Amino acid sequence: MEIVVGISGASGVKYGIRLLQALREKGCITHVVITDSAAKIIEVETDFKLKNVEGLADHFYQFRDFAAPIASGSHIFDAMVIIPCSMGTLSAVACGSSDTLITRAADVCLKERRRLIMVPRETPLSLIQIRNMAAAAEAGAIILPACPAFYSRPESLADLVDVLVGRVLDLLGVENNLYRRWKG
Repeated sequence: MEIVVGISGASGVKYGIRLLQALREKGCITHVVITDSAAKIIEVETDFKLKNVEGLADHFYQFRDFAAPIASGSHIFDAMVIIPCSMGTLSAVACGSSDTLITRAADVCLKERRRLIMVPRETPLSLIQIRNMAAAAEAGAIILPACPAFYSRPESLADLVDVLVGRVLDLLGVENNLYRRWKG
């Protein structure tokens, strides 16, 4: 599979980093775009260096590189995940504004009917944000809020991250055993 990963400027960049690691482990081809805000948050929230995160992907593009292959519908890729998805990025996707490479690649997904998974990380939500999620979902995006699940009995922050990333992989159709599944 060929997957585009957008890491935008919301808290929770560990989700995007872990997704890149998991996709690499599964042999997927990955493209990553990291916003300037996300680059700063990587420094604040993790021990990763930006270059290390960029190196987890097969292809890295600058945030405003509209000449990147993923900016065109003629470049075939399977899906895109925006993880975490800031409310600004969500808003841009919901109203069709393609002012960054992340929002342009998301627009490509929607117009080409490819899978787009958006992982918003914000709380509480305003009515505007809820309506933006609805608009993105109506356009074809899958909204997967970064809400931890506890039925797998996580023992660490890494376990909580793996539950969410495992759910993203499930939606992509990538087999994984990152979390204990519900058995009733």
